[in-house]
This record gives sequence, C-alpha cells and structure tokens, in this order.
Amino acid sequence: MLLVQKILGAKSPRLLTSFFVGMSVFVSSGAFAQIDEVIVRASKRETNLQSTPIAVSAIQAEDVNSLIARDIGDVAVLAPNFSAAKITGFNAAGFSMRGAGQTDIIVYSDPQVGVAIDDFIVPHVQTQLLDVFDIEQVEVLRGPQGTLFGKNTTAGMVTLRTKRPDLDEANAKFNVLLADFGRQEIRAAVNLPITDKIAIRASGLFAESDGYYKAGGLLMDAPAIDPNTLLFSSFPPADGSTGDGRDLGGEDVFSGRFKVLYEATDKLTALLQYEIIRDNSDAVPSVNDTPADIDPATGLTRFAWAGGIFNAPVQPGDPLNNAASTDRDDNLLNMSQGHQVDVDGLYLNLEYAMDKGNVFFMAGKREQDSLLPSTYTGVNGTLSLFDANRADVRETTQYELRYASDLGGNLEYVTGIFMQEDDTTFCVTQILGFLDYFANVGGAPPFPGTYNNTPLVLCSAQQQEAQAVFIDATYDVSDRLSLSGGFRYTEEDKAWIGRNRVPFQSLTGGFDVNLTAATIGGPLAAADFTTYSAGVLGTDQTWEEDSYRFTASYQVSDDVFSYITYARGFKSGAFNDQTGTVAALSAANIAPTNPEYADSIEIGLKSDLFDNQLRLNVAAFNVEYTDAQRQIAATFGNDQETRFFNAAEATVNGIETEFTFVPAKVPGLTIQGNLSLQDGDFDKFEADTNFDGTIDVDFSDRPLTRTPEVQAALQVSYEQDYGDITGQAVMTIFHEDDQVNNYSDLGEAYDTVLESKTLIDVSYALIDNSNNYSVRAFVKNATDERYRVSSQPVATLWVFSQYGPPRTAGVEMTFDF
Repeated sequence: MLLVQKILGAKSPRLLTSFFVGMSVFVSSGAFAQIDEVIVRASKRETNLQSTPIAVSAIQAEDVNSLIARDIGDVAVLAPNFSAAKITGFNAAGFSMRGAGQTDIIVYSDPQVGVAIDDFIVPHVQTQLLDVFDIEQVEVLRGPQGTLFGKNTTAGMVTLRTKRPDLDEANAKFNVLLADFGRQEIRAAVNLPITDKIAIRASGLFAESDGYYKAGGLLMDAPAIDPNTLLFSSFPPADGSTGDGRDLGGEDVFSGRFKVLYEATDKLTALLQYEIIRDNSDAVPSVNDTPADIDPATGLTRFAWAGGIFNAPVQPGDPLNNAASTDRDDNLLNMSQGHQVDVDGLYLNLEYAMDKGNVFFMAGKREQDSLLPSTYTGVNGTLSLFDANRADVRETTQYELRYASDLGGNLEYVTGIFMQEDDTTFCVTQILGFLDYFANVGGAPPFPGTYNNTPLVLCSAQQQEAQAVFIDATYDVSDRLSLSGGFRYTEEDKAWIGRNRVPFQSLTGGFDVNLTAATIGGPLAAADFTTYSAGVLGTDQTWEEDSYRFTASYQVSDDVFSYITYARGFKSGAFNDQTGTVAALSAANIAPTNPEYADSIEIGLKSDLFDNQLRLNVAAFNVEYTDAQRQIAATFGNDQETRFFNAAEATVNGIETEFTFVPAKVPGLTIQGNLSLQDGDFDKFEADTNFDGTIDVDFSDRPLTRTPEVQAALQVSYEQDYGDITGQAVMTIFHEDDQVNNYSDLGEAYDTVLESKTLIDVSYALIDNSNNYSVRAFVKNATDERYRVSSQPVATLWVFSQYGPPRTAGVEMTFDF
C-alpha cells in the first residue's frame, strides 16, 4: 500500500481510496469458472498473458463482436487508461495513454501511441483507426515500449493481428449489419486451401451511412461584390437563418485484405498480404460551439463569432442538428467529394524455425493518399469563413529482421534490426472569408479581390529515414525470479522543405493572374518546389537516441505473478506542417522540435484466483516526461498557427486494473471490466511562441491534455442454452472523466474540454450452434448521451467541435459456412 502510494504521490489520496474500495467490491462479490489462457506477443515472442511483465490488455475477436466494434477506437473501452477521441475536423485517431496523446492532424507529428497491423507500423493518425474485422487479437501495451517497438511509443502501443490463411479447411463468414442513420455494413471473409502447402484468405468490409448530423448550423451567404473595388459591398452578420437540414457525416468505405500463406517446409513459412482502403466518406461536419460570454476586462464577447460582427454564437438545441459544411467545390476545395483516403499496402512476413530459435523477417510498403476538405466554422452558406482542403501523399517502407531464441535454458532473448523510410508531401488550400470582415478595419487584402474568392496555399514535404538495432533478454535466476532488460539504439534523419502560405498567384514570387487554383493542376501541384521556388527554405536534422528497460519479475505462487519495471522511451523530433501559416519562414521557426523522453516506473500484479474463476491484473505507474512536445494554438491578431515546442515537463501517476470474472455457480455469466485512476501535472510548461527569445506563455498550472482522472468500464455477458440455440445478452457501461483537449495561448478560459461521459450499450443475440448462424439486436449509447469527441478554439474567433454518435439501434446477422 505504501509503495503504491509513493508511486501515485501525495496528491492522490482520493485515487487510492477509490481504487481500493472498488477492488474490495470486485473481490468480495462471492465465489467467482475457468478462464482460458491467453497468449500475447507483447515481447515479440509468444508468452502467457499472466506471466508477461508488461501492462498489456488482450482483446479477442469475440470481445470485438460483443461491442459491435468497427475500429480500434471502439475497442478502447476494454483496455484501462486507453482513451480514444478524434482529431478536431477529421475522422482521425486521437489516442492517449498515461497523460500523453495526439490532439492534432499535423502530418509530420508522430503520435505517442504507436499502432501496428501485422508488425507494420502505421505512422500517422489519419489511418490509425484500423478496422477490426477478421482479426485474431488486439493488444494494448501501456507505458513506454521503445525497446522492442521503437520510437514514438512513449505512451504505449496498440498492435492488431489479423487472421492468417488456414491450410486445414475451407470456410467462409458473412456478416450484414443494418442500423439507424442509414448505416449498412457487409463483412465477408473466405479461407481456401489450395494445396497442402498453400492457402489464401480474402476479407472485406463495405460500410455506408447517411451520417447522424444535420446541416442546421447558422447560414451566412457571401455578400455581393462591388465592381469597382472587387471587395464585398457589405458585411451582414448571421440573421438567424439555418442550413437546409440535410444529412451530414455519412460513410462510404471499402477495406479489404488478401493473403497468401505458403508453408514451404515444416520450418519455413511465408505470408504475403495486400491491404486496400478506399474511404470516400463525407467531409467531417463541424458544430459551432462558440460561447457568448463576456470578457470582464473588455466588456466584449470573448469570441468574435458571438459578437455583433458575425452574430454566430452556439445555437440552442441538439448540437447534432446544428452541424455545417459549405459544400464548396471551386478553388480545389472539392467539398462534395468528401474526405478521400486511399491506402495500398503490400507486406511480406517470413518465419524460419531453427534448432535454437526462430528468425522473422518483415518487409512492407504502404502508400497513403488523402484529400480532406472541411468546413471548420460550424457555419453553412456560400461564404467560406474558413474552409480548407488538406492533401497529402505518404509512402512508408519498413523492414525488420529479428531472431527469437529458444535455447531451453535460463536465458532467452530477442534481437534484431529495423529500418523505416517515410516520405510525405503536403499542401493545404485555404479560403479565409472571415478576413474579409476585417478588411475595412485592417485594410483591403494584399491582392485584388476578396479572401472568399482567393484561396491561399501552404505546402511542405518531409523525408525521414530511421534505423535501429535492439536486443531484449530474460534470465531466470530461479524457477520464480527472473531478470530481464532491453536496449535499442536508433538513428534518425529528417529533412524538411517548404514555403509560406501565399495566394496561388504568388507562387512565382510576384502576382500572376493566370496562375490560379483552377489552372495549377491539382491540390498538390504547388509542392513542386523546383518550378515554384520563390520563398522556399529547407532544413534537416539527425538524432541518435537510446531506449532501454530493466525488469525484475517474481512468481509469487502458481496463481500470482508480480513485476517491477523501469523503462525509457522517446518520441521523435518533428517538423510542423503549419510552419509558414502566419510568420515568414526563418531558421528559428522551421527548426524541428527535439525528441521527447519518457521515464517510467511500473509495478504490476497479475493473478488468477478462485480456481481460475477471477483474473485480476493491476499496474501502478509513475512516468516523467521531459522535453515534452506540446501543441499550442498560438494567436497572431485575427490569425492562428498551431505550433509545437519542447515546452513541458510533466509527471503522471496512476493505477490501472482489469478483471474477468466467470463464476462457476452461475454458468454462462461473464463479467469483465477495468478501472483507471491517474493524476497528471506539469512541472513546467513554458514556450516562446513567436521565437523572439522571450517566454510568451506559461501553462505550468494547466491540466494535461487528454488525461482523464477516472476511466472505468464494466461488461456483463450472460449466455443461456435453448437446445441448439444459445441466447447471449451483453451490456457494456463505459465512463470517462472530463479532460482538456486543446490549449489556447489566450488563457485557460479559451481552452477546449471534452466533458465527462457515461455510455451504455446493450445487445441480445440468438446463436444457432448447429447451422452456424446468429442474429443480434443492439442499441449503442442507449441513454442517448451527447458528448464531444474533439473540440478546438481558433484564436479569439470561434470554437468548433465534433460529437459522438447518438443512440443507435440495429441488427446484425452472421453466417458461417
């Protein structure tokens, strides 16, 4: 108790009290039926979950099915201290663990929670929300995982393992889901042995929906143009008119995998996999959440949106009915085409069994093209107050060669080399109509016409190369005590090139009226830095970093396993794709951040109690972040630029527990859940936002972003046999405390918060065991709670947000052949 309290710190008595009260309830609930052994690959070798000295949650395919889960974010409820939100304005992963997480879409910013599918690292949040169809297992590893998984895992790692082809039998699975808001999903998987050595497996997901938002946000149409000045003839504020109420936020996704397994010999196995994603979903709608409160210092509304110029404060009523998208297709916005994300991946996995171990080789290449047009203001109409289309092309190549020993003695180890190349080209086209409203104050635009009809473009590109060598070893001192440790050396080089945001007509340095968004040739054409070289600057940086861990584990009894670990990891230094939005490029503002470091101490206890009826795993941790890279929405007059700084030092303490209870006295009943308690504070958070050598902001007293103090989940499942039919009822309850999502340099009152939420999902299935089919009816978010999944302030102008799905009822049917 005293040791745990020391890790949590003196500031956390309420966390300790809540934790031990909660545990006493779980443990004293009576005699808790045999829980199956779970095999994990958290240490890059197959080990028993209950004797693996890592805080890891293993989520099985049946768990995914019980949640009616679509992607990794949906299964986060079954892992303690794994918070899944969205990046504001995008359908991109906003994962966080242990006080660190991603809140921005920056294409060069590496998330602190790593994600891998079949050993391939997914380097960017836009495609980290991997679909969880046709999978074997999802593993959620918490705490720094740099020794075996490398850089950018300071908070943790999520690995997804999909089903491999089966040489033994042909089979197929077909699933259809129909739900509210026009949601239709079809999943299919086919396994076919070709010979006794070759088998193929093909799986696919088709998903469509109308979206759960309505275009009822305020309406602001573009005023008439004065033919003499080419500027707006007037600046009318919103008059209370709203959009047409059409559906927004619909899905249109195809995701598929095709695999060929070749068992050349009893020792050599090869798996070739092709991955495809074609996402043509609607642009993500925005909801205007701008408060109308008054700043006591000035007597004016804090945000201009709520003032008399725009008259667009947050609307009353259901926020899901107050969403917006301008649907502009001119000037390369292409709003009606939605968010288009294309992914093509080709991966080869080889495994060779030797007498004293196994050799693994992985080679993969993944290409990602994105076009992401969005309205960020929560306002409909023909006036683009702030519309943008982010376009990027990313190509990632990865190789890993490793050897896992099987010596049969006291010493076992894993060692290997890793290489990754990642090349990204990025442009964002922006239309900033709100600046036309300030033209009569600050002067006309520095070009003919209005901002609403003159798109601006910001482009940059990055080349990244990383190489690493690693070793991780375990020595059994006795049949109960083991010592282990690991070391990884990483060398990484990143090179960046870019220019300031300019009108398309100014790409050549002057103002060429014939060079426009319509004539340039496409959303990424301005990234031709040879043809359009005016104002282009570049830089590069190389880092050499170490990651390591030391662990002592002790098998207290046949049913109880304990460990203590010290681990150090780092998040790579990074460039910023928003550099050049406001200030002129300089050596200071194009320089990358330095790496972020995490030093963690973790104490864990894993137990299978009451004849394997109760599995109870607990981990207490303390993690210190130094040179932490943190995002600030830096304001410059009426404009804003997202900037990153090695501004912070932070300490996070907490306890994570998860349990599974299968009582023998109640056959068919399974209760599982988790509880996370954490307390995070900045030791320091200072930044020079304009690079003039003077500290401009001090956020040392702010709470950490994406760090809910309490997270808890409880899932109760009950099965009842009716002859050949099994009935299965499932209820899942998930609670997460409120948390800051984005900082503003204007003051804590301008920060945005994701309020606490409690979500309840229920389902009932009838499973025909003889004919291999099932029907499940479900209701997600049964209490119809409204909750934000992202929210961001924009200078002193407005606040925009996204919300999670409302109550959704549906039915799914599954057929196995």
